[in-house]
Amino acid sequence: MQNHNLGYPRIGSQRELKKACEAYWSGKISQEELVQTAQSIRQKNWQTQQAAGIQLIPVNDFSFYDQVLDMSLLLGAIPKRHQALAKAKSPLDLYFAMARGYQKEGYDVTAMEMTKWFDTNYHYIVPEFTKDQSFELLGTKVFDEFAEAKALGIPAKPVLIGAVSYLLLGKEKGEETFDRIDLIDRLLPVYVQILQKLAAQGATWVQIDEPYLVMDLSDKERQIIASVYAEIRKQVPNLKIILAAYFEGYQDNLDTALSLPVEVLHLDLVRCPSQLDDVLNHPALDKQILSLGVVDGRNIWKNDFESSLRLIQKAVDRIGAERVWVAPSCSLLHVPYDLDFEQQLDPEIKQWLAFAKQKLIEVSTLTRLAQGENSPELEKALQENRLAHENRKTSARIHNPKVKERLAAISEKDFKRKSDFPTRRKIQRERLHLPLFPTTTIGSFPQTPEIRQLRARLKKGELTQAQYEAEIEKAIVEVIRLQEEIGLDVLVHGEYERNDMVEYFGELLDGFAVTENGWVQSYGSRCVKPPIIFGDVNRSKDLSVRWSSFAQQQTQKIMKGMLTGPVTMLQWSFVRDDQPRSETAYQIALAIRDEVLALEQAGIKIIQIDEPAFREGLPLRKKDWATYLEWAVNAFRLAASGVKDETQIHTHMCYSEFNDIIDRIASLDADVITIETSRSEMELLEAFVDFKYPNEIGPGVYDIHSPRVPKVEEMVYLLNKAKEVLPVENIWVNPDCGLKTRKWEETKPSLENMVKAAQILREQVVEPIKAT
Repeated sequence: MQNHNLGYPRIGSQRELKKACEAYWSGKISQEELVQTAQSIRQKNWQTQQAAGIQLIPVNDFSFYDQVLDMSLLLGAIPKRHQALAKAKSPLDLYFAMARGYQKEGYDVTAMEMTKWFDTNYHYIVPEFTKDQSFELLGTKVFDEFAEAKALGIPAKPVLIGAVSYLLLGKEKGEETFDRIDLIDRLLPVYVQILQKLAAQGATWVQIDEPYLVMDLSDKERQIIASVYAEIRKQVPNLKIILAAYFEGYQDNLDTALSLPVEVLHLDLVRCPSQLDDVLNHPALDKQILSLGVVDGRNIWKNDFESSLRLIQKAVDRIGAERVWVAPSCSLLHVPYDLDFEQQLDPEIKQWLAFAKQKLIEVSTLTRLAQGENSPELEKALQENRLAHENRKTSARIHNPKVKERLAAISEKDFKRKSDFPTRRKIQRERLHLPLFPTTTIGSFPQTPEIRQLRARLKKGELTQAQYEAEIEKAIVEVIRLQEEIGLDVLVHGEYERNDMVEYFGELLDGFAVTENGWVQSYGSRCVKPPIIFGDVNRSKDLSVRWSSFAQQQTQKIMKGMLTGPVTMLQWSFVRDDQPRSETAYQIALAIRDEVLALEQAGIKIIQIDEPAFREGLPLRKKDWATYLEWAVNAFRLAASGVKDETQIHTHMCYSEFNDIIDRIASLDADVITIETSRSEMELLEAFVDFKYPNEIGPGVYDIHSPRVPKVEEMVYLLNKAKEVLPVENIWVNPDCGLKTRKWEETKPSLENMVKAAQILREQVVEPIKAT
């Protein structure tokens, strides 16, 4: 029996890559220094995996920004607008420009689109394809990293995103209509070339990730997958292939998966344990090795050894130990580095957890136990594992009877506003007196080093709570004056007291635990520390009222209250796995509902409940959507529906394809929805237009994930596109997302340009639009 790992976190155990990339982007370190940092991280990762007993270790799972963007550069799929940079800049600078945009030295190039990696909170850079798209072997990263690992004596397997999944992850661009999957004939020869070169370098194994094999595929797409792997086997006969799909089961794609000429088929037995029986009983199962993904690569709960061993033994009994491998369910990219870094986490909760390093040990330990190895060390590990799970099941920390009673008492009226939207809109317009094309931001403003230092000093005891709050108040007053100066219509308090839009609330709600160093990559250098939902969720104190009330007292303009919605709190936390996710979502919704009512009572007229993860939570298979959408919509409505008609409820969603769920978005019944649309040049609006979305919309007019400052003309162009398809009285003007990660030198001129764009649009509307 063998084990392997599918991928490992690449930000560095102390976020070294984040810090190095940001230092490089700001000109503080050289490219050589950045490359050295990356090399150090890779080597530590490989050595950690080797020391834990992992027998096949992934390479090319490291990335400076994103693994899909890595493939685009490797395959020469560079958008035309970036090709001038390809001639003038180093490959690494071109790579970053594709991800972040580039606006200096006479260049002004927009970034590529970014969206969610399946149903995770990881973002990838979307490949762009034209009808005449060509591919060529351009990059060297995978070859360089394999050679680097090989020189260190690492038992390495290169990891590549499969050709079919790569195309399906992308997007068609240009005026001509075509299907990107039809580009496979041009792409496949380059893939073959890559695999041949790896084989020539001495690679024995290669892991090809085809996560689209767990998605709804057409017959055409299945046939293309079959032909692709037949050609790969023909052209590269001696390279052994591990085919990896994850996040779901193969289901109706299982016939295709088992027909492919690959040596190993990986199964995610965390998300879909029932597929093991489907595979073992399938008549097409022949000589394939099965890689059993029994250790959860997406959550932080300790593996249940006895449960995993039962699955492993079932496979061994049927096909023999030599055809069974042990692995995590997916790449460990989605979990933090090392639980040993957590010195302040409650010991009882800590014993229930495993981070990436601990999961490696779980994989190794399970392999040894499954092989029947006997030793005091393994017996102790098994006993400790059993005790930790028993403790978690019986802990009084997990269950709150009052929360369960309140949840049981929910009735239909708790999910509905008092009046319909047209009635509410009339009341709200009379109260708010906003102009056409009202301007606002999504919530956060730049978290400067000075702001972050305040929190650090408070934690170290260098500031008292009163001193800290006085400094936060100063920052809030400053940002209010700045917004007034810029001319924004609806203001925000800047969220300076918040480390993260989910973690902040996790620190204040019962049933959550937070970590010191549980960092996970979200995109590029953006890292988050997801809180841990270990028990019943309850709001026992105010979450944001103090700061929103203070901010409103500083201005005559309207101040938005800012909250994170229940679905996003759920999606962006490590969620308990001992009850349905819907039940946890409703618990969070009740806590947010209490805060919404408290904000209304404090005089806050507009309350934004952000749900950027609403689309992300959709199951990967459409047949499972209805159940999720019902409870996700209800969770939002439960959080939002207790207020009076005069209180305006906003929500924000980003990186979401709305076309297929637009009716459910409308069912949220938010008075105003703000969405990300700038990178796609308002493409996302099509869903709202076709559906005749009745409520108000703020389509994002500039990309906050890029450091470039958009011109007034760009935003006027986007707003005119929106004005062509939406009633002008329904349009709000705002950035794509919060401004926390930006710098002031980018933020202020961008917002000034945004306000100017709104003023131009107002002037274009000849006759005033009266409230209806």
